[in-house]
Amino acid sequence: MVDKPKANHAGEEIVNPSPANSKGTECGSPPNVVYLTETFYISSKKNTVFEVRLTDRGLSLKKQTNGSTKEQTILLKDIIGCRCLRSKRKTKGGSACACTSISGTAQLKVVEDNSGEQDESDVSAYLYIYAYILKRNRRGGFRERTTITLRFRSFDKYEDNNKEAQKWRAAIKYLISGETSLKSMYQPKDTRKTLVILNPKSGSGKAREMFQQRVAPVFAEAEISYDLHITKKSDWAREFVRSRDIYLWRGIVVVGGDGIFYEALNGLFEREDWQTAIDETPIGIIPCGSGNGLAKTIAHLYDEPFETKPILASALMVVKGKHSMLDIVRVETRSQIMFSFLSVGWGLISDIDIESERLRAIGGQRFTIWSVHRLISLRTYQGKVSYIPALVSLNRSNSLPHDGTTGGTGLGGVGLLKHSISYNTTLDCNDCQEGRNDDSHNNCDACDTNFSDVLSLETSSNLDMFRPRIDSWYSANSRKSTYFSTVDSVYESDRASNDGAQAGANVVRMFGPPSRIPALTAPVPDTWKTVSGEFVMAHAAYQSHLSTECFFAPRSKLNDGVIWLLIIRAGVSRSQLLSFMLGLGSGTHIPAQENEYIKMIPVTAFRIEPSSGSTGHMTVDGERVEYGPIQAEIFPSLAKVMVPK
Repeated sequence: MVDKPKANHAGEEIVNPSPANSKGTECGSPPNVVYLTETFYISSKKNTVFEVRLTDRGLSLKKQTNGSTKEQTILLKDIIGCRCLRSKRKTKGGSACACTSISGTAQLKVVEDNSGEQDESDVSAYLYIYAYILKRNRRGGFRERTTITLRFRSFDKYEDNNKEAQKWRAAIKYLISGETSLKSMYQPKDTRKTLVILNPKSGSGKAREMFQQRVAPVFAEAEISYDLHITKKSDWAREFVRSRDIYLWRGIVVVGGDGIFYEALNGLFEREDWQTAIDETPIGIIPCGSGNGLAKTIAHLYDEPFETKPILASALMVVKGKHSMLDIVRVETRSQIMFSFLSVGWGLISDIDIESERLRAIGGQRFTIWSVHRLISLRTYQGKVSYIPALVSLNRSNSLPHDGTTGGTGLGGVGLLKHSISYNTTLDCNDCQEGRNDDSHNNCDACDTNFSDVLSLETSSNLDMFRPRIDSWYSANSRKSTYFSTVDSVYESDRASNDGAQAGANVVRMFGPPSRIPALTAPVPDTWKTVSGEFVMAHAAYQSHLSTECFFAPRSKLNDGVIWLLIIRAGVSRSQLLSFMLGLGSGTHIPAQENEYIKMIPVTAFRIEPSSGSTGHMTVDGERVEYGPIQAEIFPSLAKVMVPK
């Protein structure tokens, strides 16, 4: 660890250039390629010299003091950004002497070069380098913020010193973005802003404050410009993503719980250009909700510390500019079609999720309290659960190619159509909506769908059963919206384009890949496995965590093409259920020995059919949906989610 100079603020280390070696030199020597090297000294410590090298591994700081040498390397993966700044003009009463030495950074205030408040008497250029270094401990670890400040003052003019600082800045920015072809001035490949959608009601209702205090500073350090929009009501984010030109932004970051991620995702699938939108628009999440299952899953899979500072952990993931493919599950109920990224539930866990809403103000603890309540007053549900088993091995690859194929998932390896929407929901074609299948309509210009291709996606036993299903669309009223923003954002006040239109005038249709399994109204094929009887719960998940404290599917990956279906049948003892609930936090909830009541099954599609006349709760991604028959199927690697590396 490099020794910090005296009187540093915010843990910063300020290093000054050595006049003896004022110009950086570029060189290269494997195994570590050295791009820049420079010698600096600390003004507050005599006989202390730093050799600073920028390599393909990171920023190497070699400290030499009275013959002893100490070296530290700040890894590139821990650096999120750097900025060139200039000293701020001193206020009245301060020293006006240009020769005043800077004995500590407590006296140093910096501003942007074009701020109008710069100190013209100081020709130095300051390079601030921001890093969050991983520190491990018994609880897993944490990220420690570290700022290295390099002061360039070898030349008599600020412009010359700034040129040297900019050279270092450009090299660091290129390297942390994964580029090795460096230029003297940094030019990002994508200059678009990031769209940030914040739900102020999520969790305990402090998302706005958390973003301003914990996320915005990280974005500033990484020089991530953004437009911030505040949701006004339920489904506001969904309508915004559906109706706006999202290509104006480089990606979407949602601030809130899993619910707002669900809204943004389904907004993409409600666009006619859904396939392009999904392919070009990665979505990131900053967890401010009660559950935060997706954010915890990403941190778990990438071995990032999460529990101590989940918001910081996720903000650091977002600013890295990386993404991974994400499995998406198409869910169908009697009245709607939706796309899910987290889970589908029936019974115990869904009861806890929905009924604990009355305790939302206490945050994630609401789940623990209601779990105890539901165990005491246990309910069971009569019905039937059917599924297609998945072919899963212990050495299964963690990812699948992004070609829409299912590989060994049991769905026949059928690819996605180039352009497809849900059956019987073609926008402008009555023939398609009526299910016409004669030769004259094999290629329809109105809907851009090849009818024979659509039929080929049915299973062989159901070719005679073209899906007589309900339309997968619903009406949406026009809404008034106002968008607020913060620093680096554009303030915008906007109204829906057809404000004042009659209710139901705007028709919203769900696009996305078509189903490859029989319609919900059709019988379950004989090739499926079916379990009938009385159940405590059936819960399907495709992420490892359902919430921060619920390690539901330990073997699940972001894009493994598998749904993990948990079935708990009636007859299970309360002691077994208690052991199950206690084990959810550590992923040890599934009995090691064969258990007739509790089973975790890898599947690629499933259907849940509660008995008619029964009541209860069903959830999709933690949001309540209508109670009744529901089915789902997985589409591997369909969307993109922001990840740290």
